[in-house]
Amino acid sequence: MDQQRIIEFYKKYFIEFYLDLPAQVQLKYDHVFVVIKQADKIPIKFFKKLTGTKNLYEIRVESNSNIYRTFCSLEPDRIVVLFNSFQKKSNKTPKSEVKKALEIQKEYHAKREK
Repeated sequence: MDQQRIIEFYKKYFIEFYLDLPAQVQLKYDHVFVVIKQADKIPIKFFKKLTGTKNLYEIRVESNSNIYRTFCSLEPDRIVVLFNSFQKKSNKTPKSEVKKALEIQKEYHAKREK
């Protein structure tokens, strides 16, 4: 690969979530971030586009029987911008979390364009 992806945090959404996670889950996130930064093609196991959205993706982390998701956006120059995160409790991603991510993404792009 010519260039690694860069992971950026928009506001404190992800950092606050991450710091509250058990150390074992933080290590899983760290591993997934290495894959996202370095892989030419990120495996769908770790990174998937949300159906019906323009540029919203979810980072997927599993630890034991727990599932975690972090919404993000792929930006030009190989930048991945992280938004909100949550622990998934059911098979379907809660619509409220997707709505929140889309609002944060819209805010991020509005601020970036100024």
